[in-house]
Amino acid sequence: MSPENGSQIQAEYRRLPSVEALLRVSEVSYLTGAYGVMQVTEALRTLLQSARQKIREGQSAPAPTSWPHLLQAHLTQLSQPLLRPVINATGVIIHTNLGRAPLSVAARQAVTDVTLGYSNLEYDLDAGKRGSRYSHARELLVELTGAEDALVVNNCASALFLTLRALCEGREVVVSRGQLVEIGGGFRIPDVLRQSGATLVEVGTTNRTHPRDFAEAISENTAALMRIHSSNFRLIGFVTEPGLDQLVDVALQAVLSDAASHCEGNLEPRERSLVIDDLGSGTLLDTQPYGLLAEPMVQQSVAAGADVVVFSGDKLLGGPQAGILVGKADCIAELRQHPLARALRVDKMTLAALEATLRSYRSGRALQEIPVWRMISGTVEQMKNMVTDWQTQLGVCGIESSQWEGESAVGGGSLPGETLPTSLLSLPVSAFGKNSDDVATDLRSLDFPIICRIQRNHLLFDPRTVLPEQHDKLVQGILGIADGG
Repeated sequence: MSPENGSQIQAEYRRLPSVEALLRVSEVSYLTGAYGVMQVTEALRTLLQSARQKIREGQSAPAPTSWPHLLQAHLTQLSQPLLRPVINATGVIIHTNLGRAPLSVAARQAVTDVTLGYSNLEYDLDAGKRGSRYSHARELLVELTGAEDALVVNNCASALFLTLRALCEGREVVVSRGQLVEIGGGFRIPDVLRQSGATLVEVGTTNRTHPRDFAEAISENTAALMRIHSSNFRLIGFVTEPGLDQLVDVALQAVLSDAASHCEGNLEPRERSLVIDDLGSGTLLDTQPYGLLAEPMVQQSVAAGADVVVFSGDKLLGGPQAGILVGKADCIAELRQHPLARALRVDKMTLAALEATLRSYRSGRALQEIPVWRMISGTVEQMKNMVTDWQTQLGVCGIESSQWEGESAVGGGSLPGETLPTSLLSLPVSAFGKNSDDVATDLRSLDFPIICRIQRNHLLFDPRTVLPEQHDKLVQGILGIADGG
């Protein structure tokens, strides 16, 4: 550093006010009333340290009149909650990074209602005595799926783990090699089986597994045959997997064979192996009418004879995060009574949101009321109309845009590779005078952050995943960054 540069830096340092001097400024004193003296003092120290660093890098000290504004901006940033609502304009409907399924209006209201005060979470209002939290969603799940009983835990991974620990510990579980998947967060089926205390028995090959492979693997130590949803990938081509009804038939035939052997005096009769169906996402509505492949429906698994079916609450069901188990009464009862069930239980907010979501299915209004299904069933024409409306609002303010054809994805480990045609609002990055990364950062830095796609130096906004009440915020956000914030 030259003597001249050193002198300039020292001169800029001397322009920096002290914390005590800043605290005497009227605008700063006002902020201490809103945020407290300690927080304001610490914020000033942080800002001064940052200013010193910038001076060392060759910048000038902030103007004396700018400190209240800098302090206000810093305190506002600090007061922002870490978990915040965002606008999902990516077109990925069940976006795991953005909270998966948004809740319906009824579900949000139900959560508000039960958190305003006390609730009958574990109190039987009819009997006037202690009740069970598991009863609240049970009847609706039984009615909608056709199962004998139902149980709700905190997510689908824990639902599967509870099933394996309670029903299969110390025994074998037979799984096709083509279904030994790893999903997000390093959740691997072989690892889950090992941690549960069950023993994995692999059958078939990566691409082809037949019912006879399962039949030949059954022994006196077989606890269950299990089918696992492939989550976010799909095998195509020379591929064969047995249907769930075939696995149920294999389990039944093994019992009949043992019974025949017993009659001949060769074997003691034993209980049949269970059939467990891990649907991963799970849906109560058929996806095919919307141009998508068939996603396994919970009702179909129950009707096929599965003993336990596990699926998620916050994917295609469109409710809160939850792991839902439906199936045979004796199996669900054993799961409910297992000590691990208490560690995995859900709270009143989850149950309230889930019950409200299920009521939309029972009333036949899921397509209208549940955001995930409103997005899936939305037509291309509807998407075009929304983009046209955005273009009109932006055009009034001098922002030119275009409309592109595009694809929306279901996401969330559901219907891998399947997309829905959509229309996209396209804005050239050059219109903002910055590179694409900086513009995307500006969008994420808004009071109501916007997450979009960037392709070929264009910002792309998919209306399919923007909630109706967020349309104005999206346009205002774009206008804000176009106007320099």
